[in-house]
Amino acid sequence: MAANTGAATIVALGSINMDLVATMERMPADGETVEGNAFFTAPGGKGANQAVAAARLGAHVRMVGRVGDDTFGRALLDGLRAHGIGVRDVAVDAAHASGVAMIMVDEAGQNRIVAVYGANMACDGAQLDAAKRAMAGADALMLQLETPPEISLAAARHARGEGLRVIWDPAPAALMPDDAFEFADVLTPNQTEAAMLTGIEVRDVDSARAAAGALLARGVRLAVVKMGEDGVFAASASESRYMPAFAVEAVDSVAAGDAFGAGLAIALSEGLALEDALRFGAAAGALAVTKPGAQDAMPSRAEVEGLIGGVG
Repeated sequence: MAANTGAATIVALGSINMDLVATMERMPADGETVEGNAFFTAPGGKGANQAVAAARLGAHVRMVGRVGDDTFGRALLDGLRAHGIGVRDVAVDAAHASGVAMIMVDEAGQNRIVAVYGANMACDGAQLDAAKRAMAGADALMLQLETPPEISLAAARHARGEGLRVIWDPAPAALMPDDAFEFADVLTPNQTEAAMLTGIEVRDVDSARAAAGALLARGVRLAVVKMGEDGVFAASASESRYMPAFAVEAVDSVAAGDAFGAGLAIALSEGLALEDALRFGAAAGALAVTKPGAQDAMPSRAEVEGLIGGVG
């Protein structure tokens, strides 16, 4: 799997949260209290997760977003800096608290999340201007939907005009603007998000193919449907590929999709063919589930290449 020697430059415009994580044997039923095993806080947010994943995979990363002027916000910025991520375009917002995500994880590694986006949803024209500046000389723009969709859409339009590849993770899918599909060079929904966007329930490769086709019909250039342990299906106007998941022992599925998206963005930016790019992303996502937490679980490039080489 040959790649360009130059590191990719990625701009991540998106959410920056503090994760409040509780682990337990099983999820509680409605109205039920269960005893937890552990509790910890960890930096998260889909935008920041993808930024950290990309940095650990060897990319130059510029983060754009907002945090609150509070303890969480300061800790989140320090964490991004520690990974070598540029944070000059992350605003500190005195009027809004930093975003938080309350996460429950059971012993099977499955999770349920409640997100309170706080300062993330206060992103406005200032963040759009910052994103435009950050895109100068970059290879790709990574977007999600945990910041105002209209800001992400305007950033995607600008990226298209500047020749950047737009990788858009439509989460939460309910916020995807109707006219955003045509500006998504790569759209990476999971099964639930694909069903919300297309009306097609994704249960296997055939239904993933149908959902990807529906997304292409809406203007997406490359539709990548993530199916967890069942792998990934991707389709463009000219080709389609199915990539099975790597067999690993799952500990925590939080942010696996973010690791996959970052891996895919870097691999495509480095000029890898679709099949190799999917394999690289799938390996990154698989390794992320073998460790607890979000950003702390993101693998290094050496780990990803080691997993690919070990299987190959």
